[in-house]
Amino acid sequence: MEACSWLRPHLGTTTGGGRAPREHVSALRHVARTLDADPRWRSWWQQTGLSACELGIVAEGRLDHLRPSADIRRLDDCLWANFTCALPDGTPPAAATRAATEEVRAMFEVIRQALTLTALPPTPQVPSLPTDAPEVPVTAKRLPPAAHEREQRGYLTLTEIQEFFS
Repeated sequence: MEACSWLRPHLGTTTGGGRAPREHVSALRHVARTLDADPRWRSWWQQTGLSACELGIVAEGRLDHLRPSADIRRLDDCLWANFTCALPDGTPPAAATRAATEEVRAMFEVIRQALTLTALPPTPQVPSLPTDAPEVPVTAKRLPPAAHEREQRGYLTLTEIQEFFS
């Protein structure tokens, strides 16, 4: 990412073997980079007075989310916004970008509400993900043994989200 980027995505997964489907993780980063480069989104972000948004996204495998779980904090002049999202089940690679665009926009709607900002700008046209996109760095962590309990409650706790990228 360029030094002047306002949006800095960090990607993680709790899935078996610590790997999310390549298309989904690549698409999430691709969407974030598209928003980062869009002048309307840059202008919208500038109203926060913050220099950057460190956007952490943890794909959770089989856990079911009606909407993303969120941990939103200010640290100095940055916003740290960590979200969970469900991995798309059986999404064909061609649909990965569309699904990722919807996920990231939903996350920014939560950020917008938390910071009481104006409406989100229109989502720019996100180009198709290049077939030769480089491998995306992903923080992979196995969750503590209480996974059965986690599946029953259907989400990561706020503490688990806060600690994911630390």
